[in-house]
Amino acid sequence: MRIIAKKTLKDYWTKHANCRKELEEWYGIVVKSTWKSPGEVKKTFPKASIVGNNKVVFNIVGGNYRLVVKFSYRVQIGYVRFIGTHNEYDRVNVEII
Repeated sequence: MRIIAKKTLKDYWTKHANCRKELEEWYGIVVKSTWKSPGEVKKTFPKASIVGNNKVVFNIVGGNYRLVVKFSYRVQIGYVRFIGTHNEYDRVNVEII
């Protein structure tokens, strides 16, 4: 998978150093993956939540942070739609981001 906008992740972990390691690990796993469905994502990340419209919510640092990525499985691209704290995530509508 190719991730569109790694810079978003880097900018975030620069401001929130305690999530850097997990975000880097997440990125390393995802770029080596060739998922074809949300079910395959769940096999790799069992605690991820499939929220529809090919969006997946990943828990980072034990759920303290949330990462929302929209996947286009056919072209093997993941688009970072949101990264923030659990509280910030609770204030967004994941269906429209």
